[in-house]
Amino acid sequence: VGRDPERTRGVAAELGARHVLADMDRLDEVRALAATLLETCPRIHVLALNAGSLVPRRAMTIDGHETTFQRNVLAPFLLTRLLLPRLEETQAALGADESPVRVIGTASRANLWGRVRLDDLDWRKRPWLGGWQAYGTSKAMMILMMRTLAERVGPRGIEACSFHPGLVRTSFGSDSTVMKALLALSMGAYGISAEAGAVPLVQLASVPDMAAPNGTYFDQLTPDGKTTARARDPQLGRDLWAALELAAGTDERLPR
Repeated sequence: VGRDPERTRGVAAELGARHVLADMDRLDEVRALAATLLETCPRIHVLALNAGSLVPRRAMTIDGHETTFQRNVLAPFLLTRLLLPRLEETQAALGADESPVRVIGTASRANLWGRVRLDDLDWRKRPWLGGWQAYGTSKAMMILMMRTLAERVGPRGIEACSFHPGLVRTSFGSDSTVMKALLALSMGAYGISAEAGAVPLVQLASVPDMAAPNGTYFDQLTPDGKTTARARDPQLGRDLWAALELAAGTDERLPR
């Protein structure tokens, strides 16, 4: 799944896989994506929530949400909620020797400078600061979201986790003045390759046993990565979930 037609087609062709186009900045496209996946995928064993970005200049989506929040948190939440019935069906049909269904969210060490405020999800009341704190906040929210998801669907056997991939040397944040300066000062040598950055996601998606409690946040492949205290607050996670349900317009059908 991707939003850039040429790049998405290229990766799909390389892997010999089908592809679907969707833009996380448009919730109607997220809903259409979920409908397509439900129609074409009788089973979903792994859902990887890897879309996201740093937005250096504050902007709003067509849905009326701050772009970082929608792209990094709300859209992945909506997709997860809409696909949960299929994830549960898949888990129920698994054999005893098969790995459990897993939902994996890409987070970041940047969660450490995040400030989760349920009264300001769209960042209307705070200074923008080049988008860095909004980005960190979105990653703290991803950690909370995966922990809360694990709490809710863990009893059905589904697993959820989040991870920090490392400082990956890609075009991420290329519009940010700070990232441009870092790239210039390091002469392009900072960070790890995209291939190395993908290792934690591939590993977490494929290992039979995560060897860590459901809901764990991994720093690359090390469990219990460092987070803010708020990202470890179960009640905040539940309250965030309820706020996301409201923002996404989804019905509450999961047990508390």
